[in-house]
Amino acid sequence: MSDPTPKPEDELAGTEQPFVTHLMELRDRLVRAMAAIGVAAGVLALFPGPGELYDLLAAPLVSHLPAGTTLIATSVISPFMVPLKILMMAAFLLALPVVLYQVWAFIAPGLYTHEKRLVMPLVISSTLLFFIGVAFCYFFVFGQVFAFIQSFAPKSITAAPDIEAYLGFVLNMFLAFGLAFEVPIAVVVLARLGVVTIEKLKDFRGYFVVLAFVIAAIVTPPDVVSQLALAIPMCLLYELGIWAAQIFIKHTQAPKEDASAEDETSKSA
Repeated sequence: MSDPTPKPEDELAGTEQPFVTHLMELRDRLVRAMAAIGVAAGVLALFPGPGELYDLLAAPLVSHLPAGTTLIATSVISPFMVPLKILMMAAFLLALPVVLYQVWAFIAPGLYTHEKRLVMPLVISSTLLFFIGVAFCYFFVFGQVFAFIQSFAPKSITAAPDIEAYLGFVLNMFLAFGLAFEVPIAVVVLARLGVVTIEKLKDFRGYFVVLAFVIAAIVTPPDVVSQLALAIPMCLLYELGIWAAQIFIKHTQAPKEDASAEDETSKSA
């Protein structure tokens, strides 16, 4: 005997596409993302230019070097390759909203409505938080770190950092702070997926403070300024993540079946 209970309609029913179609769409999305990066690189190459981009990136360090001191290049091709790498990095960051939109447009048809309400805000907020982390590192942390380091340098030493080594340092710091500012996103996702509860996250506060300082000690230079500049925002962002998780869990629940319809069906049966 068949079950008389009506099944809830699947909003994704009939949207399946052949595997080849998915591959073609993925190719088109990748081409558009690469084109956006290429256009951004072309614009930045014209204005302000690769050399000016490097000067802008090196400004926090140069401002704390002795008067007349500049960065040096120890490799023959460094004066060409380093500005080119910075140009591509800046182009990727400039085109990142377009790249993330292409990712979103590719996966959105396979998501339910309540899942879309979760994913899109997370994509936007994670992008903004990454940019805020990079900006915080550039405008605040670099100045404090370089001033702290130069204050310890003996007067008999003339600092002349290598441009390639400086680029590696900058990229590591940008990545560290950009990812550290993603703490609220990680907290929201873990709570929304049911991996941990809000109560467990609140109980974990003390352990996270210790974890934040351990991470800061590992990924930042061995100075107290950069370690505090990374650990303290991580702790504050953890609290922000707990608050945001409660809101997301409330507003992104899957739709429940109509209880009244179930009652009527059981009565008629």
